[in-house]
Amino acid sequence: MPVESSAPVRRDPKSIDAAIRALTAKFGNRVVTSMAVREQHGNTVTWIKNQPPDAVVFPQSAEEIQDIVRICAEHRVPVIPFGTGTSLEGHVNAPLGGVSIDVRDMNKVLAVHAEDLDCVIEPGITRKALNEYLRDQGVFFPIDPGADASLGGMAATRCSGTNAVRYGTMKDNVLSLKVVTASGELMTTARRAKKSSAGYDLTRLFVGSEGTLGVITELTLKLAGIPEAISGGICPFPSVEACCNAAILTIQSGIPIARIELLDPMQVRAVNLYSKLSLRETPMLFLEFHGTEAGVAEQSERFGEIAQELGGGPFEWTTRPEERTRLWEARHNAAFATVTLRPGASLIATDVCVPLSRLADCVTETQRDIEASKLIAPIVGHIGDGNFHLTILVDRSSPAEVANAEAFGERLVERALAMDGTCTGEHGVGQGKMKYLLHEHGAPALEAMRSIKRALDPQDIMNPGKIVALS
Repeated sequence: MPVESSAPVRRDPKSIDAAIRALTAKFGNRVVTSMAVREQHGNTVTWIKNQPPDAVVFPQSAEEIQDIVRICAEHRVPVIPFGTGTSLEGHVNAPLGGVSIDVRDMNKVLAVHAEDLDCVIEPGITRKALNEYLRDQGVFFPIDPGADASLGGMAATRCSGTNAVRYGTMKDNVLSLKVVTASGELMTTARRAKKSSAGYDLTRLFVGSEGTLGVITELTLKLAGIPEAISGGICPFPSVEACCNAAILTIQSGIPIARIELLDPMQVRAVNLYSKLSLRETPMLFLEFHGTEAGVAEQSERFGEIAQELGGGPFEWTTRPEERTRLWEARHNAAFATVTLRPGASLIATDVCVPLSRLADCVTETQRDIEASKLIAPIVGHIGDGNFHLTILVDRSSPAEVANAEAFGERLVERALAMDGTCTGEHGVGQGKMKYLLHEHGAPALEAMRSIKRALDPQDIMNPGKIVALS
């Protein structure tokens, strides 16, 4: 397939040294240049090579981020925003060197407007910390990617997660942003109003821009009311196709499902080993319903009837928080659980997304490919929106194994694109999936992206080498 080039611009050590001296003069010991800290701020989560920055700075305000960006712009030194480092496609790598801006100290809740169902936060607060803060006010932030990521990073990568089928993704739940642009200016993208038709939608432009257009310093987020009751459970099926058909029928029937997650038999086995469960090793759905006590009971019963019609079941569900928590902790630990299938192996995590009607085809074809390739690669999917993930276990010391896994990943993306899908549903592009954008979007769309990048970042200092290449 045609690919997008990511050839790097030449790195200038003298400019980088000058920028670090200027930053150290202003921020003192909050500028760190030790190799251990620098490597922690390069890619650490997946198989993509670690490319550490030359320095890490820990700002405590938007004004300090402006100062950092202005110094870096003066010396034409790259700037790489950093949240918690849980992104999977090399988003936080520094292929041209530069300065990592770690927003861990910008972790405050600035305002909560419970009556308006929104809040204003700094980018370094994590989703778990935010929901702990909100818990006593009857509201919560529903986007749950599994990892305890920072909210700024979640917006930057346009993530989603297990609740997306009911509550949408980050693009649906960010009302406004404050962003430091490549010139060091502080931009506000919108107001707190729930809707607006005034001008370009700058908020959506920056959500998913992966730090390539600016550094997020503040977010205004939509909140949801904490449900009166929650029911959740598991339902086995004879095949992946039956699982997918159950999801389609559930959504088409208007049942307001909150979560509906697919685990293939290999993933169920891993979950059993890691989380000490005893689930049947068959295609399985994990489900959750939100509403009133009567509502979630009715929804659960209706889903059970759908499952039975498709040869699945029984649907075992409960409203007891401790039982539901145990199940969803097992689901969130699915990636870590795969290591039990091959201890010592490295993880290659990837995802694609296709129209829901093509999900069963895509997953079953992928399972055949896994078997033919002799790979260990469990599948777990956000089945309600056509998105699924694989964690491929590979011996990194074997070039043949790595090449086999990479070739499989290429075929996976080609398969998704052939089904009118996307190369990534929620992991983002970063470095790892830049090469697929030309095939997915076409040359005119890619050139439009480059034009936006050139207009907002003419020196190409904002997280260069990600999403689109300017050269």
